Amino acid sequence: MLREIVRIDENKCDGCGLCVPACAEGAIKIIDGKARLIADNLCDGLGACLGHCPKDAIIIEKRNADAFDEVAVEEHLHKDGGAPAGHGHGHHHGGGCPSAQVKSFTPPTGHGGGCPSAALRSFDAEKAATPTNEEGQRPTELRQWPVQMHLIPPTAPFLKGADVVFAADCVPFAYADFHKDFLKGKALLIGCPKLDDGQAYLEKLTAMLQQNDIKSLTILHMEVPCCSGLIAIARQALAASGKEIPFETIKIGIQGDRK
Repeated sequence: MLREIVRIDENKCDGCGLCVPACAEGAIKIIDGKARLIADNLCDGLGACLGHCPKDAIIIEKRNADAFDEVAVEEHLHKDGGAPAGHGHGHHHGGGCPSAQVKSFTPPTGHGGGCPSAALRSFDAEKAATPTNEEGQRPTELRQWPVQMHLIPPTAPFLKGADVVFAADCVPFAYADFHKDFLKGKALLIGCPKLDDGQAYLEKLTAMLQQNDIKSLTILHMEVPCCSGLIAIARQALAASGKEIPFETIKIGIQGDRK
């Protein structure tokens, strides 16, 4: 598949090894005095290693490469003796960059909903209080991290058996009750069909549908014409996946009304 992935310029690399512990997947090793990417499927392409190279020998390029494989990363880290220093042990949560570390949250007690995958983090009990209109008091319905489509691997545990909402990234800003009306108990993907790579979204959503027993897919898009591209991506992904699941589209006006 065509995707973003790390490339190491061996002519610039001096073998200092600073990039090795920066890679949470253990995809980089020093071999014959040079840093090398040992397998394409171990690299998530997010580039956490870039800022640790004093020689600027590492870049992100787009090329045909094996898909990033979380299972292969788990097996590799286990075989290699665990995650790199500073990244814990036993569970790999995707990416060296904290923005891409996959997490699932347990719903607050009495607050309902939530993703069916195993919980990795819980909210404080006080967050289960009845929502109010006071500033900062309304509890979130978000049950995962990350939410940006580019950062979510198809193997993310919160996708398994989930009702999925794929929302244009303007929707939560325009629609005031986004959490209450659309997000409760669901997994969330967000993206912009105009500014982002639609083909990459199509490939990733197809993989998500194929690899997880997703129960339903809801597309939330703005009324502006370019946003309808999200619907086209979803329909193509459903067709390519061969799955038949409940599919709904909801249009939101630029003044926050539901069309």
